[in-house]
Amino acid sequence: MAVIELKDINVSFKQKDKTIVAVQNESLTVEKGDIYGIVGYSGAGKSTLVRTINLLQKPTQGSVKVNGVDMESLSEDELRDSRKKIGMIFQHFNLMDELTVFDNIAQPLKHSKLSKKDKHAKINHLLDLVGLADRSSNYPSQLSGGQKQRVAIARALANDPEILISDEATSALDPKTTVQILEILKHLNEELGLTIVLITHEMQAIKEIANKVAVMEDGRIIERGTLLEIFTNPQQQLTKDFINTATNRDEALVKVRELLATQPLSADERLVQINYVGNDTAQPLLSTIYADYGVTTNILYSNMEILTQTPVGLAIAVFKGEDQGINTAITSLIDHGVQVTELDPKEVN
Repeated sequence: MAVIELKDINVSFKQKDKTIVAVQNESLTVEKGDIYGIVGYSGAGKSTLVRTINLLQKPTQGSVKVNGVDMESLSEDELRDSRKKIGMIFQHFNLMDELTVFDNIAQPLKHSKLSKKDKHAKINHLLDLVGLADRSSNYPSQLSGGQKQRVAIARALANDPEILISDEATSALDPKTTVQILEILKHLNEELGLTIVLITHEMQAIKEIANKVAVMEDGRIIERGTLLEIFTNPQQQLTKDFINTATNRDEALVKVRELLATQPLSADERLVQINYVGNDTAQPLLSTIYADYGVTTNILYSNMEILTQTPVGLAIAVFKGEDQGINTAITSLIDHGVQVTELDPKEVN
């Protein structure tokens, strides 16, 4: 069931004598329970597109439906109520420094009809949910960046939202803390059935928790699909660039280039990249190509991810043998669903 339907969204701004088009006639459907990752560099239009969901950014053209309701048809009071069901967390936390953790989380409940006792119980439950039960009386200045983001998540959950928008919420955090925050978001998605829209410029974050991905550039969605589809068969160069960074391929190729500069390949060796999907796709095949084709394999780099419960692997290797044997081995691997790309050792990119 679709909980968010953006159709033919256009967002443009007047800037002096020019019109800046931030989003160009794009559509997006998010199903209940999705963690939908929207990735792109700064200025791609991803935040502008997503902010139309709760009309914090009104589209110049197009329609916005949340749970089947046309958001632009709502009165101010109705829109205010609808926004309570759409929580938001941001890169810079937006906490009130003069309030304690407890009171920051209490802010969205100021006009709630809950009794004081029920409010306290709810806030304590949220603190426990994000792992800050022992920090309720602290002030933001006493917290780490990751703890501040946990407070921001708890505050965003105060009104029991059905949708949570995460706008670069991990960008200011170190890698270890980022993983912890993403684990919390994944837990909330699984335990509360929360639908999450994750805006980021880091494909690594998308890879960790998203089930669907849209890649944006210059106000357009240039590629979209399931996480597995995007990672195993990217079509656009920008998508490939994001994935190469997220899988550490780029860093590995730099090291391979350095190695081959001091130890060049011999005439009977070829440098290849191997991509595979599934439990038993590549490893058994690589182990048999010597017996079958007289080709030895020297793996210089290997990486495997588990994406939506499916193993996805990448390896950079040297095949050594006679030309005919290597060609036949590559054909056999391809016939078994393994992608094999020959790389130029002098210009690895």
